[in-house]
Amino acid sequence: MTELREVMDIREASQYLGVSRETLYKYIYEERIPAFKLGNRWKFKKTVLDRWMERQSTRHEERGERRKRAEG
Repeated sequence: MTELREVMDIREASQYLGVSRETLYKYIYEERIPAFKLGNRWKFKKTVLDRWMERQSTRHEERGERRKRAEG
């Protein structure tokens, strides 16, 4: 496996996240994922993506717990 760099381009970030480039572009334009432009290219910081993924998974888990309590 290649070494992950701190700043990734769209191809590297899509591989890291396990989503297609098209999905990643959609998330960017919907402002659902942290990204920035360097020149005319989208870039992603690995540490920022890691924090974003952690928040996403926590939100998902919390919704599941609330749903269980509401059903039970």
